[in-house]
Amino acid sequence: MRARLAAASLTDIADKLDAGVRLTADDGVRLFESPDLLAVGYLANREREKRHAGRTFYNYNIRLEATNVCVASCLFCSFARLKEGDPDSYTMSLEQAWQKLRDRAHQPLTEVHIVNGLHPNLPFSYYTELLRGLKRIRPEIHLKAFTAVEIAFFADLYGMTDAQVLEALVEAGLQSLPGGGAEVFAERVRKKICHDKCDADRYLAIHRTAHQMGLRTNVTMLYGHIETYEERIDHMLRVRGLQDETGGFQAFIPLAFHPDNNQMRKLPAPTAADTLRTHAVARLVLDNVDHVKAFWIATGVEVAQQSLWFGVDDLDGTVQEERIYHMAGARTPEAMSTDDIRRLVTAAGREPHERDTFYNLVGTPA
Repeated sequence: MRARLAAASLTDIADKLDAGVRLTADDGVRLFESPDLLAVGYLANREREKRHAGRTFYNYNIRLEATNVCVASCLFCSFARLKEGDPDSYTMSLEQAWQKLRDRAHQPLTEVHIVNGLHPNLPFSYYTELLRGLKRIRPEIHLKAFTAVEIAFFADLYGMTDAQVLEALVEAGLQSLPGGGAEVFAERVRKKICHDKCDADRYLAIHRTAHQMGLRTNVTMLYGHIETYEERIDHMLRVRGLQDETGGFQAFIPLAFHPDNNQMRKLPAPTAADTLRTHAVARLVLDNVDHVKAFWIATGVEVAQQSLWFGVDDLDGTVQEERIYHMAGARTPEAMSTDDIRRLVTAAGREPHERDTFYNLVGTPA
């Protein structure tokens, strides 16, 4: 393999990794530009196995997207509708949202993952009561809810600080934040694709505040549209910098751009090779983030399997009723059973381990 790394001009990067020396922005760009995808994957797999050996994590979760009414105009979004009454718009009543959990009383769920549109006309009590009601139904369930973009929107809409919003939500039952809304941090990109939602500095500041409050969070990156390799690496380095400061990020989740049914439909979707490379580079650059997750809804099931040898150690979970990617044309299933996930991981030559939100193992490892 040393000869192959030399042929790909990656020997110095391999030496840095062996010595525990951090990769630079230039190193990251070179990994994206390297002609040898398998050499990059080999390096990422080494780093993955140093941390997790063959273990691959998943959780028994449900997605709850209570409304798709959203005042933002992100060009890549196929999920949002500008106002109530628009075709395909919806807002669940609290009872409808709670019923999603009641209907799964037979399932040993450990997490509810909640993300929504930025609805301009709901009271803040809708969100706090949503959490309280879910906790009344299943007090032990973990509530991972509301992206940093939603937190910023709540603060601006209801005349609160970001910290006050987080404090009120924690009091109602919030336990961690999902990573959505990060898109790409580069200002050039955000001005073009998501100009009217919170910027990168505020996104990161909200995660910093959450970490200081003791909340763990995830962080995403939307890739495969108009961003450059340099902008992808800048995004990763900004994540790495905040992680150095707080240690609060649990997982980094690259999200593949899907072009169907949105204003960027003329662009092609990222290739499987780009998806594998992006996850691999993330594992190599983000030396201080424990987990790199392939969201199988976005990558596709087969590519998610392959990614387990390209730095990925987490496949998210059972999901159930995902709408955001499916409204953008995703052809993946809307849910997988835990048996499905275990079979997928085992078939890839890895070891499936059910986890809770904080990566504690659930039951006996498979």
